[in-house]
Amino acid sequence: MSDNSSNSAYWSANVRIILISLVIWALVSFGFGILLRPMLSGIAVGGTDLGFWFAQQGSILVFLGLIFFYAWKMNKLDAEHGVEEE
Repeated sequence: MSDNSSNSAYWSANVRIILISLVIWALVSFGFGILLRPMLSGIAVGGTDLGFWFAQQGSILVFLGLIFFYAWKMNKLDAEHGVEEE
């Protein structure tokens, strides 16, 4: 019974990490790059406006950061539940 509850806790934590990452990715790529672009156009970053920067480069950098965040959190979660790689 405890094995089943341990598996359930592991997968619920895994799904929570995935959902948080997807929400951040959607907010940055779709929200900042498309929906909020007109509001961000007055802020200059690197010679261009912030909305264009998020649409072209910022969302990619955030996505790469999320990949490293996910790998770090999953390694930590795997170690907590005893399923880490050798």
